[in-house]
Amino acid sequence: MKPPVLLIGGPTAVGKTSVALQLAECMDGEIICADSLTVYRGFTIGSAKPNAEEQARAPHHLLDIRNPEQPFSVSDFLDEAHRAIRDIQQRGKKAIVVGGTGLYLRALATGLCEAPGRHDEIRETLQKRYIQEGAEVLHKELSALDPILAPQIHPHHTQRLIRALEVVLATGKPLSSYHREQQHAAPYTTMLVCLTRPRQELYARINQRVEQMVACGLLDEVRRLLEDGVSPHAKPMQTIGYCECCQHLLAGTPWDVTVQKIQQHTRQFAKRQLTWFRREQDCQWFFVPDDEERLHTEVVTFFKQNSGEG
Repeated sequence: MKPPVLLIGGPTAVGKTSVALQLAECMDGEIICADSLTVYRGFTIGSAKPNAEEQARAPHHLLDIRNPEQPFSVSDFLDEAHRAIRDIQQRGKKAIVVGGTGLYLRALATGLCEAPGRHDEIRETLQKRYIQEGAEVLHKELSALDPILAPQIHPHHTQRLIRALEVVLATGKPLSSYHREQQHAAPYTTMLVCLTRPRQELYARINQRVEQMVACGLLDEVRRLLEDGVSPHAKPMQTIGYCECCQHLLAGTPWDVTVQKIQQHTRQFAKRQLTWFRREQDCQWFFVPDDEERLHTEVVTFFKQNSGEG
């Protein structure tokens, strides 16, 4: 019997942290963060990293484990997550993986596809083109070459955009096709749930969250990172919130426009996240807060049935 692992996904600001904490507290569980930004030290406010009070309610894993200039791939995530899950289960606790990075959750559930290795010459050319021609040009090219994967990649997610183009240009085969072909069995029995809310309610929560981030000192956090020597071109600095703040500090974008852009880009990102999870065949959907009682019941049943408890 493969040990059970709960995977909780959903768009930003939907309430994943709150739901995960409630489940962890009542089920003696520990939380593994499946987020490509919260792994980085110093990226706290803009990543909506669980605060000290939330971390005190249940143990958290995979927070603050990389410096900003260090790479962190889906393969790195799997290595860290497998290690954390083994540790949690060996202590008799329940593993709850939570985050909005759908690729991380998919990799845990189905394994990692065997995509081609790096092609340094093509990658270097693409990096130069990204600087000279801009993200939109490369993203449009990816849309023509890999129409399945392109909608799942934001033009300013530089590393993912360049990697997707690198694979198709080097092999003539889109990266999405490698994802479809992955056959590696996951070492766990997983239950993947996606939390959602009515669209307008979600967008209102996103706008409010951005306002809270600004009030809590998002701009000062970005300024401090730059003063500490973090490059504005570093991967985590290219994410929503940090990228726009860098443009304000370095290029003079008006602050009111900057905040509006962060809100707009975050809403667009949430829409892409929902699109991603809708494509996951085994995903179970729950509205919050309306379906939280049903979610709790089904999660309890899942762990009992797959851990020999009942």
